[in-house]
Amino acid sequence: MTTSTEPATKPPGRPRRAKVRPGDRNFSWATRAAGVLILIVLAGVAAFLVREAIPAFRADPAEIDGGEGFFAYVWPLVFGTLVAAFIALIIATPLALGIALFISHYAPRRMAQGLGYVVDLLAAIPSVVYGLWGIQWLAPNVRGTWEWLADNLGFIPLFAGPASATGRTMMTAGVVLAVMILPIITAIAREVFLQTPTLHQEAALALGATRWEMIRMAVLPFGRPGLISGVMLGLGRALGETMAVAMVLSTGGFTWSMVSSGNNTIAAEIALDFPESAGIETNTLIAAGLVLFVITLAVNMLARWIVARREAFSGAN
Repeated sequence: MTTSTEPATKPPGRPRRAKVRPGDRNFSWATRAAGVLILIVLAGVAAFLVREAIPAFRADPAEIDGGEGFFAYVWPLVFGTLVAAFIALIIATPLALGIALFISHYAPRRMAQGLGYVVDLLAAIPSVVYGLWGIQWLAPNVRGTWEWLADNLGFIPLFAGPASATGRTMMTAGVVLAVMILPIITAIAREVFLQTPTLHQEAALALGATRWEMIRMAVLPFGRPGLISGVMLGLGRALGETMAVAMVLSTGGFTWSMVSSGNNTIAAEIALDFPESAGIETNTLIAAGLVLFVITLAVNMLARWIVARREAFSGAN
């Protein structure tokens, strides 16, 4: 008998590379091209805004509306934009959180489905409809509330009187914006809460937690990054909303009071004045749009940073 000296198995060679199918290669290139395209579009928009805004930055202050220069013209608009969005977030965020939790963990299945359809329907309503609702119904009905705030909290500059006789104030615009962004935040929060692992919820309940304690320990930590993303998306909608704010506000100059007539947002100012503008007025409005562009970009970057920071410490990991 002869014994074989060959090894039982061949030594491992170089690993074979997986064959890339043409469809996978084409899809990879298509997605890469889409990502590059959106960057090119964003850069093009930014370049256009900067080019058209430079004359407004260099113009003589007397040529700008108000006669005090561009920054004196735009900062009240920035104030109005931020305040209106802030009011909307204060009102909409807790309501959206409660509605999303009720749909995902408290309501019966049929009721939850119906409420989900209603929430999605609210997100599809045009902004001009919200503006008409704000003018015709909301403003006259909240006028008494703003008068009460001016009478009882008038020592606070934000509620200083006299209250607007029409009810068309920054507070009213904030309420309208809150109703507009409510379905966006609710829909995102609902979907995130529904993705909470069932084992996490059952483990909390098995340890003796009540339903609210289970939500606080398992659902909210898991859904925190998604909820923050939804809030930031709603904030972006509130910052850029045009028609509803332009229809509700009755501009009459800058004021610190939120219950008096006055103030405006950047988007509403551009929508109202751009059709009749010419020359340096057009450049001034485009420069205001550049400021809004920078604010929105900063908000989105802040949102990405918050979500990335929270993901490392969320209950989802």
